[in-house]
Amino acid sequence: MRNFSKEIELRSFTLPKYQEIPAVGLYLEQVNQYLNECLAPLPNVELTSSMISNYVKKKLLARPQKKLYSREQIAYLLFIAISKTVLSLDDLKIAVKVQQESFTTERAYTYFCEEFGAALQAVFANQALTHENGSQPEQKIMLNNIISAVAHKIYLEQYFEKFH
Repeated sequence: MRNFSKEIELRSFTLPKYQEIPAVGLYLEQVNQYLNECLAPLPNVELTSSMISNYVKKKLLARPQKKLYSREQIAYLLFIAISKTVLSLDDLKIAVKVQQESFTTERAYTYFCEEFGAALQAVFANQALTHENGSQPEQKIMLNNIISAVAHKIYLEQYFEKFH
């Protein structure tokens, strides 16, 4: 059974723009609450305070200054929260390092937000359109999505293998 209202919500989902992320430092619990509010429409994408602390311990994220997390750290956490659904912590660490060596945090985060929003919109718009036209049964759409996810996962595994 399809949940069309959830699909519409996901199709129009956007992450906060870099400048919309709080510029004042936030304490761990405030960061956790902010992140989970931003990510609430995404199924199975949430963080706990202990997860955030663990990312700092594993050096995926810089230590907070005077227990306060910056806009830059929050942007990284939004990326990590979404990406951890498909990447291991080791691969996430590599992805963050590659980004840091290539772009400013603001530029990388902006690109991530644009591409993630466009991908969600395209996937859900295409599925709704195909389903409404009746040109493909829902089961075939589901199979195509599985195949696409597997192909992307294989690509990512090959990409990150270069760094191990």
